[in-house]
Amino acid sequence: MTQSTAKQPDQVARGIAIILASVTAMAFADAVVKLVSADLTLWQVFVARSIFALPCLMALGYVKSVGFGHLFNRWVAARSLLLVLTWLAFYASLPVLELSLAAVAVYSNPIITALLSAAILGERVTRRQWMGVAVGFAGVMAILKPGTEAFTWVILLPLLGAAFYSTAMVLTRARCRQHEAINLALGLHGAFIVTGVLATAILLFLDLGPEITTVTPFLLGDWMPIGAEEWGMMAFLGVLSAAFFLGVARAYQIAPPQIIGTFDYAYLVSAALWGFVFFAEQPDSLTLAGMVLITLAGLLVARGKSHE
Repeated sequence: MTQSTAKQPDQVARGIAIILASVTAMAFADAVVKLVSADLTLWQVFVARSIFALPCLMALGYVKSVGFGHLFNRWVAARSLLLVLTWLAFYASLPVLELSLAAVAVYSNPIITALLSAAILGERVTRRQWMGVAVGFAGVMAILKPGTEAFTWVILLPLLGAAFYSTAMVLTRARCRQHEAINLALGLHGAFIVTGVLATAILLFLDLGPEITTVTPFLLGDWMPIGAEEWGMMAFLGVLSAAFFLGVARAYQIAPPQIIGTFDYAYLVSAALWGFVFFAEQPDSLTLAGMVLITLAGLLVARGKSHE
């Protein structure tokens, strides 16, 4: 971390507000992706969504007089790659897992984020904050219900996504804090487009037979025709993702990752809400208890920071 970066004061309250708004929007967007997973491929979603997100971000950058000189910075590229891998792993699980279950698995990331922040960044994690991490982990376990039929191998995908996400957020704090959040979001959406195009080209070259593509059409299928309704949905997702990726980048820039990472847990409540609205997923009493524990974890971590 550079000396100029270290002198920038943390803005904890603002960071918490930004991450809460961002994860609420993100959960809604992920519910829409699950909804269209039966009709489109993941690579179509990556490309089509980002085609609409990029102009929004560039226009915002122009209005705010943000320079785009850091788009090809190696740390920005590394962060973008890690986040592409995060959403690749998470979205690949959605056709199989319930949205709320996949969300809980990927949101084991705040625990990893706190550990990485202490080990790599040397950020102080207080006893109260560690208690919050433990309570949050208990909440995650209550919702996951390990040992039941819900705990299948597919759950490893969002868990892997959690590891990628945590690494990306610590990298944001350590190496990308001085970059404009707009540039970070632009780099990410550019990476989504490149990934979608490359994956499509590879699949065309491999020419997999229908006996393989029908197993996981969301990942291995051919591009499906996109009508006006689908384009409209992708445009909406593009604008929404531009907003929440920008918000996530900014939140992790201006406040410690172990704080923002714990308030990331609010995604679970939103995912459960949208899972009910879109797919009639109804959390049981143990799941609701887990959400209460997760909320308590966020409060413990915030109080731990303010009482250092």
